[in-house]
Amino acid sequence: MIKRTSKIHIEKILSENPNWKILDVGCGYGANKHATTVSDILDLSNHYKDKLFVKITEKKLPFNDKEFDFVIASHVAEHVEDVSFFLSELARIGKKGYIEVPTRLEDNLVFENKKAHIWHLVFDDVNNQINISKKQQFFEPVLSVGTIKKLNEYFRESLVIELSWEDSIKFNMVEDNLKAPVKISILNLLKKYFSKKIRLLIK
Repeated sequence: MIKRTSKIHIEKILSENPNWKILDVGCGYGANKHATTVSDILDLSNHYKDKLFVKITEKKLPFNDKEFDFVIASHVAEHVEDVSFFLSELARIGKKGYIEVPTRLEDNLVFENKKAHIWHLVFDDVNNQINISKKQQFFEPVLSVGTIKKLNEYFRESLVIELSWEDSIKFNMVEDNLKAPVKISILNLLKKYFSKKIRLLIK
């Protein structure tokens, strides 16, 4: 079962269950404060001295079936080459969890995402599943990660998808039927916007 949620709601649940065994996977240096175990392809053991750190060295995650009460994968799935295997692994090692990924809009806006991200993940509210397709770049990015984080404070629902799952993660690999247009130029859009503003001022 998988459905939409909010990070605020998830943080509340985690704070109310201090005895849970919680894994944050692929988080780099920004692990969730409630995580008891952190796992990454980088060796960050010196950074996480107050938590159990487990380095990922193979595609299969180095944990037993249903080892964790809760598994967090925030901004990870879009990077993973075998994304279907990764999602299956999350459901194998955890009883429930939280997945956060960028929307197509955020993915297209950010410079760093252009080469680093492989997949678009879109949530299908009718079938309660994640639809996964190859990433498409619809326009040249114009924002840095730092800038998008600031915008996230005000437009979070437009920039990220927040999902909670329990027991299993329903997903579907799809051929995206959106045909990539000739790249949209953000600069040209801004020029048109300011040109119109100037014409209105002159009138």
